[in-house]
Amino acid sequence: MTEGARRVQRTYLLLTLLSTLAASFIWGINTLFLLDAGLTNTEAFAANAFFTAGQVVFEVPTGVIADVRGRRVSYLLGAATLLVSTLLYLFMWQTQAPFWGWAVASVSIGLGFTFFSGAVEAWLVDALTSTKFEGDLESVFAKGQSVAGVAMLTGSVAGGFIAQATNLGVPYIIRAVMLGLTMLAAFLLMRDLGFTPTKGKGPIDEVKTVLRSSIDAGWRKPPIRWVMLAAPFSMGVGFYAFYAMQPYLLELYGDPDAFGIAGLAAAIVAGAQIMGGLVVPRVRKLFARRTHALILAGAVSVATLALIGWTSNFWLAIALLVAWALTFAAAAPIRQAYLNGLIPSEQRATVLSFDALMGSTGGVAAQPVLGRVADVAGYSASYAVSAAIQVFAIPFLALARREDAVSDPIEVQAE
Repeated sequence: MTEGARRVQRTYLLLTLLSTLAASFIWGINTLFLLDAGLTNTEAFAANAFFTAGQVVFEVPTGVIADVRGRRVSYLLGAATLLVSTLLYLFMWQTQAPFWGWAVASVSIGLGFTFFSGAVEAWLVDALTSTKFEGDLESVFAKGQSVAGVAMLTGSVAGGFIAQATNLGVPYIIRAVMLGLTMLAAFLLMRDLGFTPTKGKGPIDEVKTVLRSSIDAGWRKPPIRWVMLAAPFSMGVGFYAFYAMQPYLLELYGDPDAFGIAGLAAAIVAGAQIMGGLVVPRVRKLFARRTHALILAGAVSVATLALIGWTSNFWLAIALLVAWALTFAAAAPIRQAYLNGLIPSEQRATVLSFDALMGSTGGVAAQPVLGRVADVAGYSASYAVSAAIQVFAIPFLALARREDAVSDPIEVQAE
């Protein structure tokens, strides 16, 4: 591996560490934070739906910004937007703001994450290509996932216990400070390599050109389209399953004030990310095709969600959450490698943003519905409904398999 490729990977891993650590301080207690602000389950998950609605609305426009003005610019805008939005969330919690305020703040947080979603991955792939990287992309994505898992484990556990020792607002203050450090690191270290931002056109013409090319390079390619169409069912359910686990574990545990236990849900997902990143090089050897791995992961996710809804035992729910999270974590880098192998550099950020948009669309639809199910019939019923929704992702993955895409076969390099 060249020194340039090593430097790119180090920068990617550092930014992943800082941004995930910043975000994760609230992941273990976010739902409890909203409920503490006076929202019902339906309103809390509706607020989360506005977050994902913000992602739906802004995913493609911010992807265009990354493809037109540069991935570094997009990343810095994302960190700044999240910093301001986090402070707004804290203010609204202190003032017991009405629901419409939470909706606006949630949309702005969604906007912040859309500046990240396509830009970071596109920056990494293009920079690695520019620096003569010859390894497999899964290995790099897996390292990033493991680093994110370590950061998430640290931040979510610390956030839960800090909230328990102080109050639910302190983790949001820590998050704001960490986002400031993330901006500084990106400003100093991130450079667009293997990609030249578009210059000389008017902004409207630039947007039209990139969007038109991105549709041709993404949605109109059946292997990409089928995987994208699976995302609303799997990712939409994933948003709810993660955030609902916080109050559900407290319910099973029997102590509504044990915020450290709520943080355990995020810690489990973080640990699964670490393990998933570590096992990806071995898991990919078990399959001839990436779509085979994705189909199996989808089936396992359906089964574990259904069992989480069925059980009333706290420790069994923990074990099932581990299995669900580990399956998701192991499949994610494989899915990333599949898509990136089919997308040209010039439209990479926009196409990846559109893919994230599809997943967010599922979150917008699923979270309020599942939150309402939780209010009416309980969390266990909402997990059973989640499993039923995720079933619909599997046929689309099967259609992707039939396309025999060039990035589908797994080439295992000699060790």
